[in-house]
Amino acid sequence: MPEPLPSLEEAMQRLEAIARRLDEDEGTLEEALQDYEEGIHLARQCLERLDVAEAHVAELRRSLQREDD
Repeated sequence: MPEPLPSLEEAMQRLEAIARRLDEDEGTLEEALQDYEEGIHLARQCLERLDVAEAHVAELRRSLQREDD
């Protein structure tokens, strides 16, 4: 069974932690590459969730406009 996806807030917090760690330039190149890869994965998850939320808001607006007409 796949791991559940973190919430948007959890993913953003993890991205911030990764960014701080990468900015500190500590650790090995392999660790930095793993962090970068995880960051890219989390960023994609966040963008997908935001796209879904944006589409949902747009649908709600269209629904309200139809009710007003």
